[in-house]
Amino acid sequence: MLNKYARAFFTRVLTPFAAFLLRRGVSPDAVTLIGTAGVMAGALVFFPRGEFFWGTIVITVFVFSDLVDGNMARQAGISSRWGAFLDSTLDRVADGAIFAGFALWYAGNGDSNALCAVAIFCLASGQVVSYTKARGESIGLPVAVNGLVERAERLVISLVAAGLAGLHAFGVPGIGILLPIALWIVAAGSVVTLGQRVVTVRRESAEADAAAGSGTTGPGSSGSTPRGSGSAS
Repeated sequence: MLNKYARAFFTRVLTPFAAFLLRRGVSPDAVTLIGTAGVMAGALVFFPRGEFFWGTIVITVFVFSDLVDGNMARQAGISSRWGAFLDSTLDRVADGAIFAGFALWYAGNGDSNALCAVAIFCLASGQVVSYTKARGESIGLPVAVNGLVERAERLVISLVAAGLAGLHAFGVPGIGILLPIALWIVAAGSVVTLGQRVVTVRRESAEADAAAGSGTTGPGSSGSTPRGSGSAS
């Protein structure tokens, strides 16, 4: 849901910066790689030590590369299947690093096996939610559903909660509970979203099979996905 509305807004905001990078000779692939490395560093260096505020700041700075690289590719007219593949693949790596950072904290000084398990579940379910859409599209289905908790929601909910929880280190009381609540919300929302996508693919595949049997065109068609389109949400 957030992905639908926020992407258009931030694309307009970041367009001048994307144009600046192109003039400097920076490639979209380089932005994708640097952005992923920055997110991983913020998640795996700061989060396992409980430094949620600074980790969130670092991640937030680099996570916008997901919009900048696609914007650059469109401005330069170099959108490609390779760019879409690299972008989606590294999105999964970055997302995994964020929830792995949470899991490492709760497995260590966070001292909560239950929340460690929830963080791991968020990591795994997020990958599966993204896979269902990608797999459905790969067999020619549109997967026309706006899930309850897509990638944008997972990131916003978890990172906002982590950043606020990090303020506990600066003397703000009673705020550390926000991160556990956020993880439970993301876990539950991911289950709902997975169900939405499975049901949608089931319906669309039945329609496509019926249309194929009658010799008419199905509900979707296969094709390449442009970089930064959000198909791997």
